[in-house]
Amino acid sequence: MTPLSAAEALLLMAYQHAPTAPNAEEGVQELRRLLCDRFDADALHAAIADCLRRGEIRDPVRLPPGALQCHWHLQLSPKGVETVHRLLTERHAGAEQLLNTLRD
Repeated sequence: MTPLSAAEALLLMAYQHAPTAPNAEEGVQELRRLLCDRFDADALHAAIADCLRRGEIRDPVRLPPGALQCHWHLQLSPKGVETVHRLLTERHAGAEQLLNTLRD
């Protein structure tokens, strides 16, 4: 099976787990942990930027109504959900199955 790119892994993680964190740096560290350190922080920052540019994720840094500070939340846009569904169909696998390839 072709290895997942950082962007593919990021989209699958958002699809399965929608990680949150107090800030962007901790969010990337949480992604690294969840993805078993398969991608370094620079690769994940680049993947986040690429996914944002393509409209596949919402801006992860948010200030919710009534909040006193921003927080970080990785969430797919409708286009991102379509991208994940296409990836799952092309790979003939479930999201967790593909993510498990990173844990082996």
